Amino acid sequence: MFDSAQIRDEFAEQLRCARLKHEVLLYAWVVMPNHVHLLVREPGAGVLEPFLRSLKTGFAKRKLAQWREENPLLIAELTSPTGQVRFWQRGGGYDRNVFSEAEIREKIDYIHMNPVRAGLVERPCNWAWSSARFWYGERDGEIECNHF
Repeated sequence: MFDSAQIRDEFAEQLRCARLKHEVLLYAWVVMPNHVHLLVREPGAGVLEPFLRSLKTGFAKRKLAQWREENPLLIAELTSPTGQVRFWQRGGGYDRNVFSEAEIREKIDYIHMNPVRAGLVERPCNWAWSSARFWYGERDGEIECNHF
């Protein structure tokens, strides 16, 4: 679903806006051609559901509306036998709690290495749709991340 630079850019912008709106703590992110990884935490005792809904539902509605007009064949591919059109895969993703600083660092490295493991770039900071450059100190134009 994220197979073009334009759609990855659009999702990154949606992430930036949702992060600011819901004031979540964002530690790391990457948008891959077929999936997304986020390492986030709600501030205080809040819940992540409003942030995730804003991020995922808002983006999916916009893209599906655009594709209904511009790419009916893609909409047909995304339509189930029951007629439901899905942008995101079924289920809520693979969520897990991370507790220690060592585990947070491990997850950040895992997220940033995704494009390298996929053969898309040689170094994590070469992938434009990731927080890797932020963590390498190249912060101009990047989505701001939180330090732990």
